[in-house]
Amino acid sequence: MVRRRRRSVLLLLLALTVLSPLVLYTRRLSAALNPNQRRDLPGEIVNQGRGVKASKLNALPLETVGSLKEPVGIVFSEESRESASKSTEPDSQEFLLRKAGEHKNRVLSEATAADSARSEDDDLIEQVTSKDGEDDGLATVSVDQQQITTASQQRSASEASSLENVPEQTSMENSLEGNKDGALLDTRIRNIRDLLIKAKVYLGLGAIRANPQYLKDLRQRIREVQKVLGDASKDSDLPKNANEKVKTLEQTLIKGKLMQDDCSVVVKKLRAMLHSAEEQLHAHKKQTVFLTQLAAKTLPKGLHCLPLRLANEYFLLDPSHQQFPNKEKLDDPKLYHYALFSDNILAAAVVVNSTVLNAKHPSHHVFHIVTDRLNYAPMRMWFLSNPPGKATIEVRNIEEFTWLNASYSPVLKQLESQSMIDYYFRTHRANSDSNLKYRNPKYLSILNHLRFYLPEIYPNLHKIVFLDDDVVIKKDLTSLWSIDMKGKVIGVVETCGESFHRFDRYLNFSNPVIVKNFDPHACGWAFGMNVFDLAEWRRQNITEIYHSWQKLNQDRLLWKLGTLPPGLITFWNKTLPLNRSWHVLGLGYNPHVSSRDIERAAVIHYNGNMKPWLEIGLPKFRNYWSAYLDYDQPFLRECNINP
Repeated sequence: MVRRRRRSVLLLLLALTVLSPLVLYTRRLSAALNPNQRRDLPGEIVNQGRGVKASKLNALPLETVGSLKEPVGIVFSEESRESASKSTEPDSQEFLLRKAGEHKNRVLSEATAADSARSEDDDLIEQVTSKDGEDDGLATVSVDQQQITTASQQRSASEASSLENVPEQTSMENSLEGNKDGALLDTRIRNIRDLLIKAKVYLGLGAIRANPQYLKDLRQRIREVQKVLGDASKDSDLPKNANEKVKTLEQTLIKGKLMQDDCSVVVKKLRAMLHSAEEQLHAHKKQTVFLTQLAAKTLPKGLHCLPLRLANEYFLLDPSHQQFPNKEKLDDPKLYHYALFSDNILAAAVVVNSTVLNAKHPSHHVFHIVTDRLNYAPMRMWFLSNPPGKATIEVRNIEEFTWLNASYSPVLKQLESQSMIDYYFRTHRANSDSNLKYRNPKYLSILNHLRFYLPEIYPNLHKIVFLDDDVVIKKDLTSLWSIDMKGKVIGVVETCGESFHRFDRYLNFSNPVIVKNFDPHACGWAFGMNVFDLAEWRRQNITEIYHSWQKLNQDRLLWKLGTLPPGLITFWNKTLPLNRSWHVLGLGYNPHVSSRDIERAAVIHYNGNMKPWLEIGLPKFRNYWSAYLDYDQPFLRECNINP
């Protein structure tokens, strides 16, 4: 009897041991197969998604980028904390991603309104979100969770809840159907790029990284959309299958959205990406400034070849053929005289050619060119083989002016000092981009300061027009000699249109000497095309004024180096304003110079770093310069100099 009872108890326990796991497994299986839960996902995705804990979503173990730091400030505005506590739907996260992408594009594109600039900013985002190696260039960004505070999470949740009821695919589907409402031409392009940014953020989320099959599919969809997008810059450039590929990516993202429910992770990633992109953009801008300055100082291969070929031909000439005709016109004050100081042969050729071709009486015009010892023979050879029609020309070597020495000229003494050379060529100058424009070695050449010695160089002339070598003459300049100078020494075109063209831009108004003598808001003006009354210059002893100021600026405390600041000081209250149409500036740095102003101008000036003979020159203005060169000339062909 006792044995029977024991046997019954053992059988009962055995039954419970066998049947209990079956009952529990059946309940979990029925719950997993419930048709109301995730009907649109395959079993593998569902099981793996359910197995991911919320804490793992914040781990982001894929990549650690030390350069990504939490930015200061609020990316998303706080609308309602109450709605944040109520919002648990995954749709809110989808729109949070969309709004985050739109916000990032807005911040990166506000610097310029042009659509092309917006494309460049999107490229920067792609660089931030891409990496080599795994993911085939489709990378993720990792952020240290300790840098994100509880307050930022609450703000993110609040923003998500405010977007909860917005239809998900409305904006994308409308743009894919076409711009029926007259929207901007690149609406679809922008939306596709926003979608790609969101997809790349998904690649770094913990729940998605835990599902290899989904991760593979998402990468494939991204590659397909990137291939469709290609280099398209407007909607009409997109292929016909763009709609299909984009919708497929959207559907894939909807599945991924259901696999995780932590909106703050997405927000943190987008904020980090935005902050990193802004830092990279700032660094690229600084690098662009430095490289532009460096490119402006370089000598292209063709311009290096040309003087060598010309010098070789010059020294092969018979001495009787090395002289220019019409020497008797050089000191005739009744003719129209131009001063041009340059070591650039092509630039000087354009100035002379454009002046002669637009002159009514070329035989009345005389050009006085001064160059350095290195370019003296090549410059002469160029104008001997390419004479300026009926005009008269002379080419002189600055070495001929024996009176121009360090004992007479303070600036020449400064230029020859070791401290000045160190200022230009010290190796760490790249770290201080604010002064790069003043560190151009061209300022070491006395040719740039020769304009302050015009009366000494041409003692028999009464009036002369000074021309820089980066100008092009578009009209006859004869009437400049008939202008009544009203007792002034120099005729100038003032540049008061912008605040940075006033005196305080060029002079150090923290120095009491400058404050006492000059007005910081006075209009600046430009060298480039100036008419000088040499008789009045001599009467007012302007050269001595120039020397006195140069001595005061021996330590560069009054102004930085260059010729314009000492020009503003030397000719203070001695300038005659000319009509602006005489001299239009900015073609070497400003792409927005009005074509109407250019057509009306007598002289156009390529001031700035983007000279027309350099590859960095602005293409839209280059034709005005290259029109006055004959590129079939043998020396240009031999040196591969092309328009």
